[in-house]
Amino acid sequence: MNHYERIKAALNFQPVDRVPVNLWAHLPEYDQNPKSLARKQVEFAQQYDFDFIKLMPFGLYAVEDYGAEIKYYAQRDHPAVLSKPGINHYSDWQKVEPLPGNYGTYGKQVELAKYVREFSQGQLPFIQTIFNPLTNALKLAGNRLVLDIKEHPDEVKQALEALTETTINFINENINAGVDGFFYATQTATANLFTREEYLEFGRPYDLKVLNAFKDKTWFNVAHIHGDHTYFDLIADYPVQALNWHDRSVVPSLKEARQQTNKALIGGLHELPYEDVETGSRPSILVTGSVNEVEKHVQEAIDEVNGKGLIIGPGCVASQEVPDANIYALRSAVGFSTARESV
Repeated sequence: MNHYERIKAALNFQPVDRVPVNLWAHLPEYDQNPKSLARKQVEFAQQYDFDFIKLMPFGLYAVEDYGAEIKYYAQRDHPAVLSKPGINHYSDWQKVEPLPGNYGTYGKQVELAKYVREFSQGQLPFIQTIFNPLTNALKLAGNRLVLDIKEHPDEVKQALEALTETTINFINENINAGVDGFFYATQTATANLFTREEYLEFGRPYDLKVLNAFKDKTWFNVAHIHGDHTYFDLIADYPVQALNWHDRSVVPSLKEARQQTNKALIGGLHELPYEDVETGSRPSILVTGSVNEVEKHVQEAIDEVNGKGLIIGPGCVASQEVPDANIYALRSAVGFSTARESV
């Protein structure tokens, strides 16, 4: 099977020659130059024989054009951070207007997609990372959003409509650039920020507008559910082919999720720090684990769902400090386990 055939088979719960796999991380030393980032991402996927590319624009790309001020470090494992919000008073929400999908910082990410298409030469599926409107509102305003949706809901909804339109414009530009799908990330479907009722009012309606803009135009679409105490069930029925979340550190597990959804699952890798009963706190099994531990880690994930409808990947971005030996280990682990588990 080639990479396209393997991913399509996994998404459709069909037999695969091995379980597909990928690992992704922010690349802040490259992500301000679309051509450099594209070249690095394609080289990374080819070096480790991964099965698709998740484009990795920096996490604040969607708010810079709305006035948020960003501090860039352009250093390994040191992503850009917000230095000043774009929303500083509730009246600022009224200034948020729709933008063209190829405007400013958005446009750089469209160029990223074009370069990846050029450099990958049709050998690897690739999907663009987009954030849902409520997540972009949170990145634009910071924690004042939590207060503003209670005290000034109409102003926030007006802005969410504009952010939704901008996102759809961006989606259309990426489809024209040749992406195979989208990695649709919500960082706001969590009780840590909003009540279930608030997400149903300020999150889900705008999510569905965005998702409906591409669900029939692309074939490899993923919903990423970020954080803990999430409203997993609200996102699980979205019109996408696959779900991704921190399955190794929050509920549900892969096995539990298989009982809750008929979508393909992307996960199985614990990219976060964790507590080891013997050695105490460890940054991540991917960073500090041995080759044998990483291989066992991957096999555990495959066993949870018998390798069916599964793509091995992290619950969110991995550290750039994962050693080469462990990256090769997670790739080799799917190579020698799937003949038994996936047919």
